[in-house]
Amino acid sequence: MSTTTSAHEAAADGAPEDAAHEHPEHEHPSDWAYVKIALILAVITAVEVFTYFETVLDWGSFLIPSLLIMMVIKFWLVATWFMHLKFDNPIFSKMFVGGLLLAVGVYVAALAAFEFWA
Repeated sequence: MSTTTSAHEAAADGAPEDAAHEHPEHEHPSDWAYVKIALILAVITAVEVFTYFETVLDWGSFLIPSLLIMMVIKFWLVATWFMHLKFDNPIFSKMFVGGLLLAVGVYVAALAAFEFWA
């Protein structure tokens, strides 16, 4: 009888498998990468706040589409970097994108229902 066991036999015996097989390691971004993403988010937020002041620049019919685009960009950055979706299973990204599309669709439908663009 052999004294060595395979990973499959070890798992069947209740022994833990090699950690590399259970949770593959990925390299986390540096702190500077997170700082750059935070600065990008701050700039986008500043532009969103700037849209409130119509006396400086009148956005006209581009206001709502530009705010929606900025919202989607910010959501994507936060979800991929700070929630680590970039490194997770792709099914999680698909779930978040589905929720984002649903939210934007509901928001646009609500604006249309209240004749916001009329």
